[in-house]
Amino acid sequence: MTLEIGQQVTLKIPQSYLKTSDPIPMLRPPDLVSLEETGKIIKLLPKDMAEVRFRRGTFLLSIDHLSSQPLLK
Repeated sequence: MTLEIGQQVTLKIPQSYLKTSDPIPMLRPPDLVSLEETGKIIKLLPKDMAEVRFRRGTFLLSIDHLSSQPLLK
């Protein structure tokens, strides 16, 4: 699956933890982002990772764990 910066995504599977995208990353509890919540890709990173902004924070996630959402018109 190819993703682009600015694309809307959701989580495919529940996470065991969330890693923040801060300069000093921290592990956060997985209940900060639900499977139904839509986030926006901010940056694509090496090793199939993406920086995704959700309502309660910006997290580093594997592209394999993300599902793209159709654009709303």
